[in-house]
Order: sequence, then C-alpha cells, then structure tokens
Amino acid sequence: MCGIIGILGHPHTQVASSIYDGMLVLQHRGQDAAGIVMSDSANIYHRRANGLVRDVFRAKHMTNLHGHMGIGHVRYPTAGSSSVAEAQPFYTNTPFGVSLAHNGNLNNTNDIINGLLEYDHRRINTSSDSEALLNLFAAEIQRSVNGRPGGLEALSEDDIFRAVERTHLRVEGSYSVIAMITGWGLVAFRDPHGIRPLFMGLCENEGFTERIFTSESVACSALGFTPKRDIAPGEAVIARVDGSFSAKQCHSEPSHTPCIFEHVYFARPDSTIDGISVHGARLRMGAALASRVLKERPDHGIDAVIPVPDSGRIAAMEMARALGVDYREGFVKNRYIGRTFIMPGQSMRKDSVKKKLNTIDWEFEGKTVMIVDDSIVRGNTSRRIIEMAKEAGAKQVFFASSAPPIIHPNVYGIDMPARAEYVAHDRTIDEIAEAIGADWLIYQELDDLVEACLGENNDGPVNFDCSCFNGIYVTGGITDEYLSRVESTRNDAVKS
Repeated sequence: MCGIIGILGHPHTQVASSIYDGMLVLQHRGQDAAGIVMSDSANIYHRRANGLVRDVFRAKHMTNLHGHMGIGHVRYPTAGSSSVAEAQPFYTNTPFGVSLAHNGNLNNTNDIINGLLEYDHRRINTSSDSEALLNLFAAEIQRSVNGRPGGLEALSEDDIFRAVERTHLRVEGSYSVIAMITGWGLVAFRDPHGIRPLFMGLCENEGFTERIFTSESVACSALGFTPKRDIAPGEAVIARVDGSFSAKQCHSEPSHTPCIFEHVYFARPDSTIDGISVHGARLRMGAALASRVLKERPDHGIDAVIPVPDSGRIAAMEMARALGVDYREGFVKNRYIGRTFIMPGQSMRKDSVKKKLNTIDWEFEGKTVMIVDDSIVRGNTSRRIIEMAKEAGAKQVFFASSAPPIIHPNVYGIDMPARAEYVAHDRTIDEIAEAIGADWLIYQELDDLVEACLGENNDGPVNFDCSCFNGIYVTGGITDEYLSRVESTRNDAVKS
C-alpha cells in the first residue's frame, strides 16, 4: 500500500510544493520512504530517500525541484526491500525519459523481469515490482513508436493508449500508476479490477486547466483542486503539457472489484473512493456490529463503547449510538508514532504499541467496556490494548472488529503475507478471544461488511476484493505454490 500523486500545472508555475503538501495528506498510506520527480520543458529534478515526507524534503531540497509537472510517492513496502534504491518514483531515460509511481503489488514480477530481458533487452537494477512495471511500460511505449522519426513531438496519445493496453496484457496483480514523460505530460492508469484507488481533479488557472491525479480524493480538496472522478478500472488518462486531456478504456473486460480493506483501514475517512464515502462506510460498519451485539447478547451490560484510535473511532461512535450506550474516549494516542500496522517487522510493531497508546483510567475503572478496532491481524496489538484496559480497572473487556477474521494472505499490496502469523489462523472465535484476553469477542460478518462498503451508490463497484477474508483472488492465477513462496520471503522472521 502506497500513496501516489501527480500534478500538471500552468506552464509558468512551480508545483513541487503542492506535490509535497499532497504527500503529507497521503502520509498515512506509507511511512517508509518518499520521493518526488519534477520536470520542466526538458529536464528532470528528483529527490527520494527513506523516511517521512517532512524528513526527506527540507528547504534546500525543495528549491532544487523545478518544474510545472511532477509526481510523488510515499512508500509502504510489500515487495522487494526497504532500501533507498527502491524508493519511488523510478526513472528510465529510454524512451523520452519516463518516471513512474506505483501503488499496488504485481503477482508475476519474475515473469515480467525475464520477459524484459529476453524480449525487450532491458535489465532492472532492483527487485522492485514497480521498477519492473516502469520498464515494461517504457518498452511498450518504445514498441508503439516503433522507430518512427520525429522525436518527442511525434509521440501521440494513441501511442500511449496502445502501450497501456499491452501493459495490461503482460501484468497481473494490482496497480494504480501515475507516469510522467519528460516535457510531454502525465499518464495515469488503473488495473482492470480497480483494486487500488486512483482519483483525479482539476483547477482553472489563467485559462489553463491544471490536473491532479492522486490515490485519494481528499488530496484534491486539500490542495484547492475540484474533485472530478475516479479513474475507471482499466482506463488510462493523459494530461499533456499543452493543456489537452484525453481518456480511453484500455482493457476489453474490466471488472470493478476494489480492495475492501481501503474502507476498513487504509483510506482517510474524508476520502471518497469509487463514489463511496469512507466515513459513511465506517458508520455502517458500526451499525452492523451493534446489530450483532443485540442479536447475540441482548443483555450485554456494556457501560461504554471505546475506540482504538484512530481507525476504530467512526464505527465505535455509530455502534454506541445504535446500542444506546455511552461513547467514550479511553485511549490517548501519541501523534508522533506511525501507524503500527504498516511498520515492517513484528518486533517494531510490538514496541510501538506501548509507546503509541495510553489509557485514561477513569473511563475504564469498574466498567464493562466494548473496545472497537478496525481489524485484528496478528493479535498482538489487540492483546496489549485489552491488557491496558484491564490494568486501568475495567471489570470486563469486550472487543469488536469492524472486519471479519483475517485468515488468507493479501497479495495486492497489504503486508499480511504469512497465514501462520494471523491470530485467527486455525482458531475458533472463542480461541481467538482467549488468545487476546477478551471476555467476549465479535467479528463483522463478511456480508455485512460488503453491504456497509457498497452503501446506496448504484454507480460504485459491483463487488470487492475480499481475499484476505474469503481466499478468493479476483485476478486469478494465485496458486498455493505462489502463496507459499510469498510467505517464505515476506514473513516477520525474514523482515526481522
């Protein structure tokens, strides 16, 4: 899971500071590394390094990022390594100078790399699937041009659409992409299932229509752009430096099945993804949990509903309202600790939980509390939170997850690869409750989660990728051999 942004501004503007501000808005999507590549009419300027946006880019770096067009990336590592060499955006000089920022995870990276070497005579420098995707897209642009003379001026929108079509044929997995062709324009495209989000907006500036492409709609409003629409699954859009804009569906059979975990955890609540409010989806998750409580334990005796900040807050508010009990804030969050779910390595996650949250003992003492979190993955965070509540004097601690039990690996860009690391692996609900120390545990039903995320929007997705809950992978081609290989290279022991 990563955050990507691209801006094409008025020819006489500098947009690096806007890209920087947009990356701050998207920082929740990745805290491992950050990078910006800028372009003026002929040159590129770049900076990328490990760390948060505010640490990677200082004033001395920003003054060297010239141009009215650029792309930015915040990294959350799922494939490859966490080295600075794999910080994005990536760049290749042939043809024309192409830079690329990618959110997602490719499932046939080795096949792509082998094909690049054998058929396209390109060798990549890292193990990153994103660098492989860049070189594949660049090779297809080269093939579209096919030796035609005329240089950059001869590159047409049809050449790019053809390159995207061929890229779709050679790539499997999830990918939302923003690419920049130096001195020519921006290209944004999304995989035919629309697994990862990609949104666009616009702004009028002295008769020139400026464009923004970004992982989440919230970046548009934060930067003063008018939100326009999601980029459709399989679609490619082009914004040229001359101000022209074009869009085309580049896949013959797109199927709109985005990742449901965006609504559960990753996306900001003030974003709208595929026409569905993340805030609204989380409210409906809380209402569904309340219905479960009233059905399974009508005499629940809950004194207060307390969220795990921040992603459990909205569901907890609605759950409390529907149950008719107090909503209380019982945990204080240290704002200077990152999101523990997206930290690499279990030992780092364990250590961060202790530093991230502290209890307000008065909210727990002598009470039966229902703690609400977005999900339970490994269970260590949940166990520690329940321990803290009991140490604060809670009489009973119930626990609710807005998501169903996670029992299958996610292969589309979320770092939950090894089945044996899930607390729900080969355990009943009662056994999970015992493992995390809860006096009672409820999970969201998958049907209720899907209904909550679909809402009442008839123009949204037909369904979702729910593979980490049901093991159904929307792209197909995910074999047991593939899953075993992923687990062996990306489990916590390897990361440590």
